[in-house]
Amino acid sequence: MTNERREPATTADERTMLEGWLDYHRQTLAWKCEGLTDAQLRTAAVEPSELSLMGLVRHMAVVERGWFRKVLAAEDADRLYCTEEDPDGEFHLSQSDTWEEAYATWQSEIETARRNAARFGLDDMSEGKHRRTGERFNLRWIYTHMIEEYARHNGHADLIRERIDGATGD
Repeated sequence: MTNERREPATTADERTMLEGWLDYHRQTLAWKCEGLTDAQLRTAAVEPSELSLMGLVRHMAVVERGWFRKVLAAEDADRLYCTEEDPDGEFHLSQSDTWEEAYATWQSEIETARRNAARFGLDDMSEGKHRRTGERFNLRWIYTHMIEEYARHNGHADLIRERIDGATGD
């Protein structure tokens, strides 16, 4: 695995630092998936769990869409992989699911997230509300939550990757 990640400058302003850490964790997840086949990317962590690297990438595409499109910008964005019957559909992979599609969808959601976030200041409240709580959030909270979400799942990704081929790293 190569490592093209860069930590944000230690003297960056708040927004640059938040965006930098979010991008760092996005890059970390991509790094954990680098160089693997579709079959390896579908490999579950440990039975009975269905958690896989491809599932994590699809999950983060869903999370990016939820927070930056639906909550922050109040966009009426369709579900990606989930249905009413299968609310965790992003983790339920079939042989027809590909890394190419999962990665492209994830990257598209990241680009949309960046565009939407650029319209808001850190203290600006979201235009939409959380689907379960009805709360609105400022962009600072969303950035902080997304960093936490990626960091937690990158820990999962590290363990899954080590199980697949022994590769480890921070």
